[in-house]
Amino acid sequence: MEPTAVPHPQEAEYDDLLGLWADLEAGLSTLLLRPRRVAEFPRKVRQYDRWIQDLLQHDMDTGLYLLVQLASNRSLGYSSAHALVCAVLCHVAAAELALPAHERESLVGAALTMNLAMTALQNQLAEQAGRPSAAQQVQIDTHGRVGSLLLRELGVDDTAWLQAVAAHHERTAPGPLQELAPAQRLVRVLQVVDRYGALLSPRRTRAACSVVETVRALLSRDDGAREPVGMALVRAIGLCPPGSFVRLDSGEVALVLRRGSRPSQPLLAIVLGRGGERLRVPRLRRAACGGPSIRSAITPDLLRDRVRLNHQALLRQALQADREHRL
Repeated sequence: MEPTAVPHPQEAEYDDLLGLWADLEAGLSTLLLRPRRVAEFPRKVRQYDRWIQDLLQHDMDTGLYLLVQLASNRSLGYSSAHALVCAVLCHVAAAELALPAHERESLVGAALTMNLAMTALQNQLAEQAGRPSAAQQVQIDTHGRVGSLLLRELGVDDTAWLQAVAAHHERTAPGPLQELAPAQRLVRVLQVVDRYGALLSPRRTRAACSVVETVRALLSRDDGAREPVGMALVRAIGLCPPGSFVRLDSGEVALVLRRGSRPSQPLLAIVLGRGGERLRVPRLRRAACGGPSIRSAITPDLLRDRVRLNHQALLRQALQADREHRL
């Protein structure tokens, strides 16, 4: 599927944004499953990169909301969803870390294609109840190097992109991020982002982690130091980004819709009352503005079959409420 032109933000209907993200993921799935059938593969990957940038520029909060929901509620089509989540997080991290444009391009290309050599297997493993077989484990262990060779065969000549894919599961060099060679720096960013996306996503053998558990894992390194890439992501999207569920100190359960001007004040939709009853119409509130505060994040599997949401209507209401709040 070819990426279509993304309307200019002033011309696009807000409702179209949901469909545009869905189209992007569907097209990306085709690209990653059958890369040898794609003419000018590197150019197509760059098209997807530009499409992602356009959608994020249109509305970063809605993009984050949809991707967190996508990552935490799906296992079918896991590989393309994971690639999309990682590419968006790489854009966010690159901006926060002030990476040069050419490094950002290499990083996002690597995020979209790092599992190219095991796309079908990654989808299978997300649904597989048992441990990988010996043959599957060999493919897992070699997919970085094999994927890099495949990308070169498909026409990718960006050395940093190729090296990042080849090494994204290898031990990274120690030291401050800014002192690393560019390729090592991109590998470090990609590894943190890859771990973040994986922790948010459910598999048959485990539920998704809560966002707070995920962030705690991101901020810690083996040597006990703080991970600067994880810290950059937290600064940019918060401890509880749009799309994540939280429990409030009132006992209610809410869905984070949009980031606030302060990390502690995101816009929320309260979906379960204090007694656990489902609200027929979610109530929009801004955390810590004369109302309840966030006590903890909760995993989506705890709410399965208890919450039914009209995401399109919620996002439309959230955008309007956010505009009014900023006036």
